[in-house]
Amino acid sequence: MSIFSKKDKVTLDLQSISTLISEGCILDGNLKAPAFARIDGQVTGDVMVDEGLILGEKGSILGNIITKEMVVYGTITGNIQTNSLEIKSTGKVSGEIRTQTLAVENGAVYNGSLSMTQNNKLAQSQSHKLSKPQHKMIEV
Repeated sequence: MSIFSKKDKVTLDLQSISTLISEGCILDGNLKAPAFARIDGQVTGDVMVDEGLILGEKGSILGNIITKEMVVYGTITGNIQTNSLEIKSTGKVSGEIRTQTLAVENGAVYNGSLSMTQNNKLAQSQSHKLSKPQHKMIEV
């Protein structure tokens, strides 16, 4: 399923969510979820979701993400590998993005490198190539 294709398909925002990390929750470790997931809390670790992921406005992820579809309202520091990515006006992404389709609303922030392809199996075939995000300490 693709967010940006035929009108008869349901967008990711309207899918039934099978996994929810609610606001106020903190997950320190990797997350692997079937179907569709929504994160409104904080995740420190890699995230793998089989179908689609929504990162809510208060949600944040510090780690790499692999999924088929993704909508970002919150903050990501890490690499993203997906077939389709939408960064909403409140979204902030820092890291490498590998995707087929990308939509960025006015007001969204993206810092990093972007690699786009038309290969349908991008997220599945490239999962081993994502590197860990680089974090630097700055002392003031």
